[in-house]
Amino acid sequence: MDNSNGTNNQGPMPVAFFGIAVGSLALAGAWRAAARVWTIPEALPALLTAGALVVWLAVLFAYGRKWVVQRDAAIAEMRHPVQSSFAALVPVSTMLAAQAVQAYSRGLAVALFAIGVVSSLALGAYLQGRFWQGGRKPELTTPAIYLPTVAPSFVAGTAAAGLGLTQIGMLFFGAGVFSWLAIESIVLHRAAVHEPLPEALRPSLGIQLAPPVVGGVSYLAITHGVPDMFAYMLLGYGLYQVLMLARLVPWIRQSAFTPSYWAFSFGAAALPTMAIRMLERGATGPMVWIAPVAFAVANVVIGLMIAGTVRAILRGNLLPAATVASPANVRAIESRAVVGSR
Repeated sequence: MDNSNGTNNQGPMPVAFFGIAVGSLALAGAWRAAARVWTIPEALPALLTAGALVVWLAVLFAYGRKWVVQRDAAIAEMRHPVQSSFAALVPVSTMLAAQAVQAYSRGLAVALFAIGVVSSLALGAYLQGRFWQGGRKPELTTPAIYLPTVAPSFVAGTAAAGLGLTQIGMLFFGAGVFSWLAIESIVLHRAAVHEPLPEALRPSLGIQLAPPVVGGVSYLAITHGVPDMFAYMLLGYGLYQVLMLARLVPWIRQSAFTPSYWAFSFGAAALPTMAIRMLERGATGPMVWIAPVAFAVANVVIGLMIAGTVRAILRGNLLPAATVASPANVRAIESRAVVGSR
């Protein structure tokens, strides 16, 4: 029964909340990269990394609890054509956690990497296989469809290279690139010729920034020496996506803040990470100012998301109102359960 008008009738945690863990871990990664290039107290990146790991563990615990005590809701979410894509953030966050702990425990990093890779491949094959079976309505195509294949592949490539498995990283990078190019044409076609995204789903457009810059971080991880033309191409396309999203901000912000805005965080943190790593590898010219500006902007953007999330927690409306995932009511589910809005 849907009693969404009840003040205390909050539903289960949407799997999309893993975007908070992904954004936190990605920002901590940007600070670790920055500490290698600029004069930053070592304790600060370490503190941010520890905080991000705590967030990841908290979200992981809450999602695990959902499968135990609210199993029907978890299963319905996995069957939903939009919500299920966000489940890919679970292995993505796990592989980001592997990168975060690598400096402290290689064994733990390898274990987390293995868990993340195996689960991402299984989940990606399941979700993408369902996509190939056809029958998907155009209105259900959002940037979330990047998540099952593109995001895990790029993150796995970066994590593999960090563990010395460079050739495996190359394989994942290739999977991510060609998945990204194929899927982007579908997303752009849907945006151009079909009805506009519902207001509550518009923040998911923030995912659009992630592929070129998350892929760029992966590319830098599997290559050596001064960044080549392809690295600049990836960063250039990422910067263009920033311009496009900035133009769309007034349209996107027609809905109030919800945790769905964390869709911007992965790309926002990966862009300065990529620029900083290019600077670290000997890039000059515009990279000298692109890196610090992007780093500052990323901290402001994610800082605003953190503030909005804390405010929602204090107001008691972080979780969406209780609802039932029904194929007959896709629009209502998209605007509430998927994005975590009340």
